Parts: sequence; C-alpha cells; structure tokens
Amino acid sequence: MNTNQANSEANFKKIISKSWEDESFKQELVSNPVQAIEKLFGQPIDLKGKKIVAVDQTDPSTFYINIPVNHESMELTEAELEAIAGGFKFELGWTLLCLDTSSSF
Repeated sequence: MNTNQANSEANFKKIISKSWEDESFKQELVSNPVQAIEKLFGQPIDLKGKKIVAVDQTDPSTFYINIPVNHESMELTEAELEAIAGGFKFELGWTLLCLDTSSSF
C-alpha cells in the first residue's frame, strides 16, 4: 500500500468512525456530505467535478444494494487508471467516493 492509499484509507476510517460516534455529524454527512467532510478535516476538498452521496445504512433490518458504475461503458482518466493499477479506489456504502489522494487532509 502506498502513502496516498494509506492516507485515504485513514481519512475514510475517520469519516466512518465520526459518523458512528456523533449522530449530528452523521446527519450532516447524509444531508451535506461535502460540508461535513470539509468541516471534519478543516479544509476544502476538490472533487474534480464529482459528487458525494452519503446514505445512512445503519438500519440492520434493511438490506442495501449499491449499484456500481458499469466499467465496460466508461473511459477512465489517467489518474483513475493509476489508482486502479495501484489497487486503490474505494467503494463506499454511499456509492463511489474519490477523494483527491494527492493532497492530505
């Protein structure tokens, strides 16, 4: 695992842990994920035209289905190809989130 992967994994874990510990953060994450994440890390994030969709999937009586992108019908950028070649791109219960791993939070 490279440094960017380790940092991104740690950032992801911090977001999830905070949402488990803090109900108000979880609600903000669902209603306004960019604002919640920026507030948590204290800096703006550049999604490069992508969006974040956060869904509370903590109800154990509900089965959630996340429909991923059909990779056969899409072209990847050089950065996305590099991320995949390095074995990193994380899929979340909130669809797909690509944090800019070139910057640290």
